[in-house]
Amino acid sequence: MIQHWTFGQRIGAGVSVKVALTIVIAVIAVYALRSVVQAKDDVISVNGENLLDAQKLQTAAARRVVGIRGFLLERTDAHLDVVRTFGDEFRSTLGRLRARATAEDERELLERVERADADHRAALDRLIALRKTDPPVAAILAAFDEYGQPKFHALLQTLDAFVKVEQQRRDAAKQAATDTASSAITLVTVMAALLVALAALVGLLLTRALGRQIGTAVGHVQSSSAELQATANQQATGAREQATAMSEISMTISELLATSRQIAESAQRVAQIAGQTVSAAHGGETTVEQAHESIAGIRRQVDLVVGHMLELGKKSQQIGAVLDIVSELAEQTNILAINATIEAAGAGDAGKRFAVVADEIRELADRVGGSTKEIRGLIDDVRSAVNTTVMATETGSKAVDTGTAQFGEVTSAFKQIAALVTATTEAAREIELSTKQQASGVEQVNLAIANVAQTTRESEVSSGQTLESVSQLASLSKDLLRLVQPQAAAAA
Repeated sequence: MIQHWTFGQRIGAGVSVKVALTIVIAVIAVYALRSVVQAKDDVISVNGENLLDAQKLQTAAARRVVGIRGFLLERTDAHLDVVRTFGDEFRSTLGRLRARATAEDERELLERVERADADHRAALDRLIALRKTDPPVAAILAAFDEYGQPKFHALLQTLDAFVKVEQQRRDAAKQAATDTASSAITLVTVMAALLVALAALVGLLLTRALGRQIGTAVGHVQSSSAELQATANQQATGAREQATAMSEISMTISELLATSRQIAESAQRVAQIAGQTVSAAHGGETTVEQAHESIAGIRRQVDLVVGHMLELGKKSQQIGAVLDIVSELAEQTNILAINATIEAAGAGDAGKRFAVVADEIRELADRVGGSTKEIRGLIDDVRSAVNTTVMATETGSKAVDTGTAQFGEVTSAFKQIAALVTATTEAAREIELSTKQQASGVEQVNLAIANVAQTTRESEVSSGQTLESVSQLASLSKDLLRLVQPQAAAAA
């Protein structure tokens, strides 16, 4: 069946196969891309939110402990409000985590966190009830160390275990997304290789089949052409014997006529090309001027970028100065907290409450100092990026200046080219007029010589044989056309 297909049908079949494989590759690539995007969204929306809420749980538990310490020291309702507020925040955050939990280990850890939180809240309630009875400070501290602090550490350990599990799940999700992308790349590469191999195989098969069919038809055409050439040689021999006397004159006039026409056509083409060149030169000059204006605009934008980057550098320096003040305040606060701890230790039992507050202030000062160091590192990175950007923009500005000067030289060159091409156009038009007059005279002489060509009528005897050969050649050409374009052959 395939052997009887036409040229167009075989080409269409090969193209259809390649298009189908291309669609398959596109579908696979889209599916792989959607899978990677879904995995990335899961990492961001699920694992990232779980880690963030776990950190919120740790913060709420710590702030609740700070509130209970304040209540134990000062016995004010404001501290109890802090304890209740962060307790509510802890429970609402824990509820969100339980709603998003899908794995069994996550649910078990969250249940452990809930139990640890219940134990911790019970310990806090006992401490609050004890403090309301106004016991000695030593009794409060002993109760806090006995069941308040251990429950808090147990809760923090449970939260740390949950954070580690979520970090492991996040890392596993990232690795799964990476594996999905790698598999998709490998699959698309294999399909592309198969498409290339199939295209090469289809091309080879089509080339062989069409080569055999067209080769056979061309063989017949060559045979008929040989017969036609033999007949034409016979006609040329008879015409050569009859036109011996006028051959030299006819050849000379024909050569002169052909030369005149070639010169006229060449001169006309030169004139047209010269006109087009003038237009192109003027257009190039306009384009260069527009490009010059565009470069000037780029230079202005580069200057604006440099100004903004310098202003950003100044702002970063101001931020650095503020951070120096914050860092100094943190160091002073730390020193004051250490001194307060020493003084509280010297005061004995009366200074224990003050010692607890001093420890909290010192921890807060340490965390502030660490944060200022991190912010200072970020500001240094911003300054480095600003300096690099300013140097790059200055280099670009110098390049723009160089390009502006070169565009001026190009504009001058375009003007000189336009002047030279205008002179060439005028000369080509003059040559064209002269050659047209010469060709007109030669054509009149050629008409006079054409009367001698009546002797070629004797070649009509051999024209019959030429007609038969031409008919065979026309039939074979139709067969070849039927192979290549069946619709055109049917219409003919």
